[in-house]
Amino acid sequence: MNSGIIEKLLRSRQRLIEELHIPFPASYKGEEEGGCGVVGFCATEPVAARHIHEPSRQMHNRGNGKGGGIAAVGFIPEQLGVTREVLEAFYMMHIAFLDNGIQQELEQKYITPYFEVETSSRLDTVADWTTIPSLEAKPPDVMRYFVRVKPVVLDSFITKNGFGQLLREDAEGEFLAQQSVRLNQEYYASLGDKKAFVMSYGRNIMILKVVGYAESITDYYKIDDLKAHVWIAHQRFPTKGRVWHPGGAHPFGAINTALVHNGDFANYSSVCEYLAQRHIYPQFLTDTEVSIQIFDLLNRTYGYPLEYIIEALAPTTELDFDRLPKEKQAIYRAIQATHIHASPDGPWFFIIARTLQTADKFQLMGITDTSMLRPQVFAFADGEVQVGLICSEKQAIDATLLSMSKDDGRICPIADKYWNARGGSSTDGGSFIFTLEQGEAGRYRMSCTDKFGVPVKLPAGTEVGNLAEAIALSRGNGDGIASGMRERFDADSSAVFRYFTDNIVEWSLADVSRACEALIAASEDSNRFAGAIEVLTLLNDRRYDVGTKKRKHVLHLVRTALRRLFSRLPSIAEDIPASEFRMINYSSRDRLRGPHAGETALVIDTLGFPPEGSDCNSSLLVDAYMKGWRNFIVYNCAGQRFTGCGLGPQTGDVSIDVYDSDGDYLASGIDGLTITVHGNAQDQLGQIIKAGKLVIHGDTGQTFLYGAKGGSIFVFGNAAGRPLINSVGKPRVVINGTCLDFLAESFMAGDPFSGGGFVILNAITFDDKGTVVGLKEPYPGGNLFSLASGGAIYVRDPRRYLVRQQLNGGEFFRVTGQDWETILPYLQENERLFGIKVDDLLTVDGKRKRPGEVYRKVAPAKLSATAEIESDEW
Repeated sequence: MNSGIIEKLLRSRQRLIEELHIPFPASYKGEEEGGCGVVGFCATEPVAARHIHEPSRQMHNRGNGKGGGIAAVGFIPEQLGVTREVLEAFYMMHIAFLDNGIQQELEQKYITPYFEVETSSRLDTVADWTTIPSLEAKPPDVMRYFVRVKPVVLDSFITKNGFGQLLREDAEGEFLAQQSVRLNQEYYASLGDKKAFVMSYGRNIMILKVVGYAESITDYYKIDDLKAHVWIAHQRFPTKGRVWHPGGAHPFGAINTALVHNGDFANYSSVCEYLAQRHIYPQFLTDTEVSIQIFDLLNRTYGYPLEYIIEALAPTTELDFDRLPKEKQAIYRAIQATHIHASPDGPWFFIIARTLQTADKFQLMGITDTSMLRPQVFAFADGEVQVGLICSEKQAIDATLLSMSKDDGRICPIADKYWNARGGSSTDGGSFIFTLEQGEAGRYRMSCTDKFGVPVKLPAGTEVGNLAEAIALSRGNGDGIASGMRERFDADSSAVFRYFTDNIVEWSLADVSRACEALIAASEDSNRFAGAIEVLTLLNDRRYDVGTKKRKHVLHLVRTALRRLFSRLPSIAEDIPASEFRMINYSSRDRLRGPHAGETALVIDTLGFPPEGSDCNSSLLVDAYMKGWRNFIVYNCAGQRFTGCGLGPQTGDVSIDVYDSDGDYLASGIDGLTITVHGNAQDQLGQIIKAGKLVIHGDTGQTFLYGAKGGSIFVFGNAAGRPLINSVGKPRVVINGTCLDFLAESFMAGDPFSGGGFVILNAITFDDKGTVVGLKEPYPGGNLFSLASGGAIYVRDPRRYLVRQQLNGGEFFRVTGQDWETILPYLQENERLFGIKVDDLLTVDGKRKRPGEVYRKVAPAKLSATAEIESDEW
């Protein structure tokens, strides 16, 4: 946008502020720091609101009842009682009334004189709000208006402000924004009673929020069946500002846009001052409100492309800045010099939903702060119906997909890809954007790109429309496969895995399903459940070639078979002869007892257990341990926290196998036991672990092994930000993928040759055939082993991509024979656990190399007078 128009827009807003006498926000006592739950998803088919209810409900423990909200973009016009033409041409304005007595007055002042109202309606609600236990106060009554600015009013507004060069549609949007400020100032933000405020305004967009929890909104406003292409939600109140009913809750909106936020700003006052210089003042006094004000300013006033908006919010710094192309460095330097005071400082993560100007094109995006101090997970589920997801926790993604799959068989409960963003980076910019556009025959399709516009690459494989129908219709040699599975299971259960993986390339999905069912039947007939669990677990954990099929479909069939097998194990409530396994669930938890003779493993079905507290499944596990159980299987996990915590020392004889979507803090504080996670894990795992073994057959989340003191830990995939911060003693860790940043910051783990700790970073991934592939960039962050005083990191970096600028207090040392003798036993155990061969790790471009040619050692600069610093020569 040209500077002349920008100046006129800013002067227009200055007149508005002066006319309304809006004061600069005074200092106040900030609210407590946030640990909010945020979730967002978009789909190429409109999706019912009950699917935002489910992940919100599962993240109930991230809220506190003081604020919850949802937003939606891209509706079905008939559900709103309007035509497609009205939905796309008119603005939707949602006004919350805390005092219904002022509705007529408000409309006469702010609606009817200025807008053509095509239609208006009051949102339906339940008769008695107290019947919804998750509400803390009566929600506001909400009026929905479909409006356009009257032509004569808009003409006058354009003339008065000199907006002749502005597109008429942009001028109309500015009028709507200023009118919302006027309304809020009189009926909400000014001193006195809070009577009404604008929830949202824009094309094809709605925001609803309450004092309560996000999931209560769909119940109270009776919108479970209301469908939209994009949904976002937030649990918890704002982390800066007064908690006013219910205006302080998220989402906050600007025209066509809604934003939710996890975290808080240390520089809230500075950001407010930056906005005040541009005649924008907060009315709800929260850091989330100013977040949307900054985004709207950069987008609608300055007209920046999305990449530059993200750069202004989360600037690229240090080594990442140096790795940008020179022309991009020049632009970014100018953006940072101009807008650095608007860059939120502190832990934050935004999810933003918006309608683009055509009103039939939508976006969902997630942006993380430069230091990645708040959790975030992205996912993409491809198919006939595409789904993009962004959440605080992976378990919320899984809950959303599972909920949607029950309504639409074209959606698989497992995504094609899960990943984290790296804030302020030259790799992905800390942001990913899902864009929905209409294609052929009016059907929506979705693209996903990072900040720089680079598409996210998805795994290969043939997509199916409806998995259940594909299984039913596909042909195969079902009887022969069942016979082959049974023969091998009767002889040697381990041979079943080889038979399955040797033949799956040629099998149909129906064959895969039949093979899993045959395995369950064989285990029931022979009462050899352990063998079937072992085989299905290997099929779940290992990487192997699945041919032209999608890996997610194979995993779904395998995991479904595992859950079915677990559910058929004898219940602890049954009075039958002793069995190796006993299953306990929420309804039978009061029947917990010690193991009888021959009973060796307690299987805990976690469905229905709360995520934490005295009645959670983790507390039940502790009680079971005290009664004598030593081996546990925990399945059907849906975000339950603290698995393995509280068992105390001398637990070397305890094992816990965890399936599905377990929650935060797993294995924290363990002292001897073994925990195996059969899939991706979440945040804060293994904190202050003292001893024992932790195995993760997937990725793990933020602040992994914070303050760890010992233990042997193996991660099949990646760790997100800040793993092993402040670790001491002797943790021995193998991470086969990579980490985002701040790996082993302030590591204090002694001398690896004398019992101290170390990290092995193998920096590998797997192609679609399950073959090991080295990552081009072994470690993307700029803070490797930063400020460490002990221990070492061994990085697989045969091409010497890592540079000294990524270190802060460390140094590269030559890998010696003693180093290899120290780490080899852990690589051999890594091979046993994950099937990642040591020979494959030492093979580069088809040639086997010496360990010192493949691995590089990072250790404190003052490691030893005799240690040999790595030569700069290749």
